[in-house]
Amino acid sequence: MLGAMSQEEDGLPGPRSAAPEPAQLRTRTEYVAALRALRTWSGLTYRELEAKATAHADTLPASTIATTLGRTTLPRERFVDAYARACGLAERDVGAWLEARRRIATREHAPPPPGEDPAPAAPPPGDEAPPPPAAQDDRGAPPPAAGARWRWAAGLLAAVGIGAGGTLGVQALLPGASESGGPRAAVSDDPVPGIEGLKELRAVGSWAQLRPARTPGLCVTEGTDRTGRYPTAVAAQQPCAGAVQPRVYLEPVGGGEVQIQWHHPEHGIGCLTAMLEGPGRALLEPRDRCADDDPAQRFRLEPAGGRGEPRFRILPGTGACLAPRDEDTAPGAEIVQARCSGAADQVFRISLTPPP
Repeated sequence: MLGAMSQEEDGLPGPRSAAPEPAQLRTRTEYVAALRALRTWSGLTYRELEAKATAHADTLPASTIATTLGRTTLPRERFVDAYARACGLAERDVGAWLEARRRIATREHAPPPPGEDPAPAAPPPGDEAPPPPAAQDDRGAPPPAAGARWRWAAGLLAAVGIGAGGTLGVQALLPGASESGGPRAAVSDDPVPGIEGLKELRAVGSWAQLRPARTPGLCVTEGTDRTGRYPTAVAAQQPCAGAVQPRVYLEPVGGGEVQIQWHHPEHGIGCLTAMLEGPGRALLEPRDRCADDDPAQRFRLEPAGGRGEPRFRILPGTGACLAPRDEDTAPGAEIVQARCSGAADQVFRISLTPPP
């Protein structure tokens, strides 16, 4: 039972009433409300939590805590990991909160349950006013999720996504966009340092759509290895109208680089990984085990000029550039690692999109 959660021996007061339990949480709203209750249980102010996190070698600004607890969006794993330990939970209990977050994240595309209140709840009264919102730090990576990669039958995208075209949306969240253009993602006010040309990408990440610049009607999403040598899902270009699942999320990992995450309602979160050997050599595969320090999962967005939507070359830490295989412009062509040449086929359009 998590009701008897313990506090670490780090100077906090002795045992008190039972801490909130994450096991039965079902929605993002419930999860964030429970995180607020956890802070109340800890008896710590935002600045005291910041100090506790620092003592654990984490970075968790008071303003980040206040901003995150005032939303209904699901916090990042790094935040949950550092925040739960700062509240005084033992490592085994921190793991329970991370597991609950992963469970809820896999369902985040489903419609909200009846009666769920989408309005963000304010942080509990009585705490000192925090400073203005600041970007969340990228240090303090959580324990990786179990499993090496997504392993579902190739071609699932068509079964899941047809008929829902437009959910992903082509609407970019650009400065000055009208209110009728759709909701903006709940993001930090601070752009990601080091990523030029995409000022709307915030430090807490953004939903996005990646399209080859030469074929803007195609999106980078799930596909198959057309040679048949690699059996699991890989990155490929598909018509955007049917490319509803998985959704793409760009998560900054420091140094001006991002992870390219795929969020699927059934299979959870996978990080695109540049493969260097074996039958999948040069392909990109979504893997459950995400690691900020894995060069194969870190991508640099290099501005590539052009007018209108931002255009970029996408460079994994392997020293290559992404491009459709064999400069192919047809739907289904795999996105692969190729020698950087500056050619037009290595340029992608990136549009930030509304949250699901």
